[in-house]
Amino acid sequence: MKDTTGQLKLGLSLVSNGTHPAGWRLPEANAAAGMDIALWKEMAKAAEAACIHFMFLADGIAVRTAAKDNDALSYSGRIDQFEPLTLLGALSGVTDRLGFIATASTTYNEPFHIARKFASLDHISGGRIGWNVVTSWSEAEALNFSRDKHMEHGARYGRAEEFVDVVRGLWDSWEDDAFIRDKDGGRYFDPAKMHVLDHKGEHFKVKGPLNLARPPQGYPVIAQAGSSEPGQELAARTADLIYTAKRDPEGAGQFYESVKGRFAKYGRARSSALVMPGIMPVVGKTMEEAEAKYRRVQELIHPKVGLAMLARTFGDLSQYDLDGPLPDDLPELDGVKSHREPLIRMARENNLSIRELYMRVTGAAGHMQLCGTPESIADTMESWFRAGVCDGFNIMAPWFPDGLYDFFDLVVPELQRRGLFRTAYEGKTLRENLGLPRPAHPAAKAAAPVETV
Repeated sequence: MKDTTGQLKLGLSLVSNGTHPAGWRLPEANAAAGMDIALWKEMAKAAEAACIHFMFLADGIAVRTAAKDNDALSYSGRIDQFEPLTLLGALSGVTDRLGFIATASTTYNEPFHIARKFASLDHISGGRIGWNVVTSWSEAEALNFSRDKHMEHGARYGRAEEFVDVVRGLWDSWEDDAFIRDKDGGRYFDPAKMHVLDHKGEHFKVKGPLNLARPPQGYPVIAQAGSSEPGQELAARTADLIYTAKRDPEGAGQFYESVKGRFAKYGRARSSALVMPGIMPVVGKTMEEAEAKYRRVQELIHPKVGLAMLARTFGDLSQYDLDGPLPDDLPELDGVKSHREPLIRMARENNLSIRELYMRVTGAAGHMQLCGTPESIADTMESWFRAGVCDGFNIMAPWFPDGLYDFFDLVVPELQRRGLFRTAYEGKTLRENLGLPRPAHPAAKAAAPVETV
């Protein structure tokens, strides 16, 4: 059973100019937030002042869209945004305790590059970095990397399994005290504490060692967001933090038990990783104010944007009546498979039209949307946590900057008042602040004395 007497972990899942696709159109929103480095620095410092655990940057290496043409694409406000590792290098320099998790694909990268980049950032930040392991879902990404089509779903996860193993092996190229830098004797490192990986596998051949000392955290925190069967297996074997999209506590609880129930076969305790669903809060000082904010941004969702959002899961629906039902002959797409069945079930059970379906899910990209007062939002978060269906939440700001600051200014103090959230950082590294152990080097494990009874 999960200990529900502790405190919530809170991260920020931030993208471009906000989660809600119409948020940038609000008069008070920064429509150019995706490229405003001064704003990102300001938001990072505000997150640290609120004692948030980490900033999580979702990302894709393409203009990812299912818009049917460039005219439809031109209505999307999520086109231009910083490359996440570059951005985190800048943000880590203006903060001291806030963690940062960046997305990098195992399908369109090489393990040595990823190992070196994340280890470098972990050193630069003083141990505050995490890697969000993704296999990529967009066909557009394949076309940017000399491929004609996206790798098949199962093959992507097979590659990802080996990729993570190689990266962690490279992070273990050196024991923690390998670099002695002995000026008198002239020896820079202890050769007995260098470990050449020499990996030869199905997908990769990597000699090593990494030309960088072991990261301060041992391994940067590994996050994973796949909810499919292969995704859950990858998370159960490798992840420290598991991100998911669940719209109700029942679904969240089923996922929590499903993924954590797999830990034992990998020799892991259930407490060795955190499950943190995403939620998009729209906060008002009164319920009337919150509902007015939500109605205002919902009314700005352009039909071309809503249809493009559904097209990622169902293909092009523009030939159907927007006010008619979801058609029965939906194609099977090789994208984010875990979103498909819940959306079909929602549409059928609630008799939703295509328009009503995209209005319901477009705002938070299939995650739970909370519209209410600080007290009502805290009530929902507390009930999920006390029910043991999550370890915390990833907060998805609907627009920047006020959609984020409303949560810091109104909801965080309410959670702190209830004793559900901390008022100071516990440690210096992201692992320390998340309550996650630092992985020992395999050589240190092998040298540890065997306990006898």
